Amino acid sequence: MSKKETKKAENVTPKNVDFVFSKDNYKWLFIGIGLVLLGFILMSGTEDILDFRKITLAPIVVLGGFATVTYAILKKPRD
Repeated sequence: MSKKETKKAENVTPKNVDFVFSKDNYKWLFIGIGLVLLGFILMSGTEDILDFRKITLAPIVVLGGFATVTYAILKKPRD
């Protein structure tokens, strides 16, 4: 490597770091992860396995969380 190339590489500073997702995408991603966790918490427990909360509400919340995470990944960031 020549001195010119070495010097040029040393002066590179990461001032403008471009992330894959925008702030809004990360917000939706964390909301979706929270919904998935809430759904699994609603599903937990040992009492009354055929409860409405466990067999109907919790799976709907989990699927809603997965849909929100998918939306957060596919959403285009605003410029």
